[in-house]
Amino acid sequence: MNSSKKPSASKLKPALKSDCLTLKGYSGDGSALLAFSLDESLVDNLAGFAIKRTAPGEKPEYLLNRLNFTNQITSGTTPEQRTWTPSNIAPFQKFRWLDFPGNGEPGTYNYQVTAMYYINGDSLKEGVSADISLDIKPKKFDNFELGFTRGYLSSQAYSSKFKGNLDIRPSGPKVINYDTSVYQQKYEWLGYHARELVYDFMNESLNDKNISVDLFAYDLDEPDFIKDLQKLGGRLRAFLDDAPLHTKKGALEIEAHTLLVASAGADNVKQGHFHRFAHDKVIIMKKGGKAIKVLTGSANYSVRGLYVQANNVLFFNNEHVANLYEEAFEQSFSDESKFAKSEIAEDWHDLHEQGLPELSVAFSPHESDSVSLSKVADAIQNAKSSVLFAVMELSGGGSVLEQLVNLPSRKDIFSYGMTQTSSGLKIYKPGDANGIIVPFAYLTGKIPAPFQQEFSGGLGQVIHHKFIVIDFNGPKPIVFAGSSNLASGGEKANGDNLLAISDPEVAMAYAIEAVRLVDHYHFRAVMKSATNVKPLTLQQSSIKQEWWRPYYDIKDIKCKDRLLFAM
Repeated sequence: MNSSKKPSASKLKPALKSDCLTLKGYSGDGSALLAFSLDESLVDNLAGFAIKRTAPGEKPEYLLNRLNFTNQITSGTTPEQRTWTPSNIAPFQKFRWLDFPGNGEPGTYNYQVTAMYYINGDSLKEGVSADISLDIKPKKFDNFELGFTRGYLSSQAYSSKFKGNLDIRPSGPKVINYDTSVYQQKYEWLGYHARELVYDFMNESLNDKNISVDLFAYDLDEPDFIKDLQKLGGRLRAFLDDAPLHTKKGALEIEAHTLLVASAGADNVKQGHFHRFAHDKVIIMKKGGKAIKVLTGSANYSVRGLYVQANNVLFFNNEHVANLYEEAFEQSFSDESKFAKSEIAEDWHDLHEQGLPELSVAFSPHESDSVSLSKVADAIQNAKSSVLFAVMELSGGGSVLEQLVNLPSRKDIFSYGMTQTSSGLKIYKPGDANGIIVPFAYLTGKIPAPFQQEFSGGLGQVIHHKFIVIDFNGPKPIVFAGSSNLASGGEKANGDNLLAISDPEVAMAYAIEAVRLVDHYHFRAVMKSATNVKPLTLQQSSIKQEWWRPYYDIKDIKCKDRLLFAM
């Protein structure tokens, strides 16, 4: 979070063409989305696409495909039974692919995409190729950073990386005061950039005795984070949620509250819930009593929030942004019951600051949910090309959630989304008005330990994001994100914050995260329906209905997918 760094080159790369193969690359938070398209005259006998990656300082290697021409995947296939095959042997039969390099080291990654063709049955030959270079973890803004956790999506990669030593906390009843040293590598990997932002923020606060911290916390049980809060002593003020789930017998937040009262003093630690929850997850840094930096987002400061759930964190090194959050904290700390009628909750606050993306911030609770949600609902309704989202749940009511549920019925845009229900994870794809449920009961046993345990016991939320991306690659993209669940009830009852960020690179990072989640769990949904009679394999050359044909049928949603991402 060094504000002296120069902004990097743009993450959005122009489309590259080589002999009628178009290749477009987008960079996310340690990831690359590659989209490609062939001139229609070159699609006959197309077997798919091989993708070769050259990471910084590494030798070139082909990305691996979980499908191939011979091994069959069914609903009964376990993680241990899967075969991963280089894509020059098992080409991807899609027109886009998301690469999430295992270590996600910053730097320039080169990708070569090659069209592969059938010859002599299912033998393959190379066709046209195109290359592109991407910085998968660039830093455009001097005073802003965005980070994601890896979440459930990488559970198979996690299992491979930490084989035989998978626990992420001690077995038995959950406690706060355990030795985290044996888990540090796992925490760093799972928490990824989001965790890095949190602990960079805390380390800076601890190392400068002139810095004090104001904290909003909902779930609070991450041992090292709590220890850092304790080290601040009287330099910490905290507003903690006191809803029943955090105060009933067995809740770890009871112990967290006791520890912070002992270290910071009773006058510096307050518990409250506005009308329902104190749902913010915010850290404000002050120097000499003046707010200078702030960290917010969807991630709770808990083991689940940072290491299990799909979450995001946003960091701002800017006095004006920090002062807004400090005003919300002061109002809450003095009397949260009056927050909805306070000036800070009346409307959106627009910010046009050097070194930041263009943004607006809204703080709840409000007297009317329209204060915050009308802006979001209007943006969805006025979408020109696409709406992508990952929202914790869609059952809270209000104009925004209603529009998200109805998105698949819209013929004018491409929509792609992910949410969670009581029975499983729900995928919304274009043309599927009811969504596809991937039941938790099915996922248990199909995801490597310890993630199986999270599905089978102590369920909690898996998709914990609360973001919507509108027209991600259009001229005026916008992202809505923060701690708000985007529901009517929450906006009138919860202490929350919601950000609107208008920037193409931020929009792309969130768009890639939405694609990451939907594609992963959609594969699980398809796998659930696969049988021994109709298993999942790559389509062979003898199949008359070519796999690529829907991508060139203007009436098919796959064609809209290809045109949206690759052209």
